[in-house]
Amino acid sequence: MSREEGPARKAGPSRASSSSQFGRFSRPKARDRASNGNVGNVELGSLGVWWSGSWKSSSDGPEDVPAGLESLGYGTLWSSGGFRPGLARHFERLLASTRQMEVASGIVSIWKASPDDLASAITELDHRYPGRFLLGLGASHAPLAEDYSQPFRRMSQYLDALDSLDAPVHKQRRVLAALGPRMLELAGSRSAGAHPYFVPVEHTAHARQILGTGPLLAPEITVTVDTDTSEARRRARSFMTTYLALPNYANNLRRLGFDEADLSDNGSDRLVDALVAHGDAEAVATRIREHLEAGADHVAVQVLSPEEGFPFHDYRDIASILLPG
Repeated sequence: MSREEGPARKAGPSRASSSSQFGRFSRPKARDRASNGNVGNVELGSLGVWWSGSWKSSSDGPEDVPAGLESLGYGTLWSSGGFRPGLARHFERLLASTRQMEVASGIVSIWKASPDDLASAITELDHRYPGRFLLGLGASHAPLAEDYSQPFRRMSQYLDALDSLDAPVHKQRRVLAALGPRMLELAGSRSAGAHPYFVPVEHTAHARQILGTGPLLAPEITVTVDTDTSEARRRARSFMTTYLALPNYANNLRRLGFDEADLSDNGSDRLVDALVAHGDAEAVATRIREHLEAGADHVAVQVLSPEEGFPFHDYRDIASILLPG
């Protein structure tokens, strides 16, 4: 679910004055971390695609969108696992359409999919597409899950269950949708790393501090390639409405120093500009680089577009700037 130029982007919350629960941080320099998106045996590439809509392209894109994205140099396709039991079938279709790309769930809800069913489905995928599926797990949100309680404890128990199976989903083939410090620590110790969603670059820097230098950090970034600032912000607010109503995301933004004025009325300009990159492709690419410079190993790009279908041309323009030809 898925940034930008126009007037200069307003800065995020002041770190010097923030009382954030994450504490103070300093951004690592880009050269301090590898930028190829490979950590251990997880090889995501530096840039991926996050998409939960139709994979049919708009008028100027290829017939086979996943294969087209692979040819552009994107390393991973991320897609929502939905809120149904088991593993959604579209992950196999994405694997079948590509040759070497990783395909990752962003995410599968632990409240809907049992460890047994999930591990069984992933074992079958791994037989056909060895080492190419990465399981993203999330504790989701109270309004979306029945019997929602103690998400941290429930996630720990879920990982215990995955580890105890005859055919487990190994630590290096799973990541957690982590926002707060405790879940980030769990992601670093019990999985390959973290896949934060709906976060500004400040969160990426905080997350890297908490994870340390080893675990994978693969945030999602939402962008809209549009130089009309008013229209870009309107599109961004339409996207943000659902997420700002979910406590986990709203509380995470509060931890980063955003206040109630920022969170109300579908988001202040400051919050919109922090969460959704907008402007031309060069400006969007700059914002993506900020996450890599802040400590991300891989960035999953989600494009918001006014067009129906998959916005292949926007992904092509971004790739022409950030990915080797």
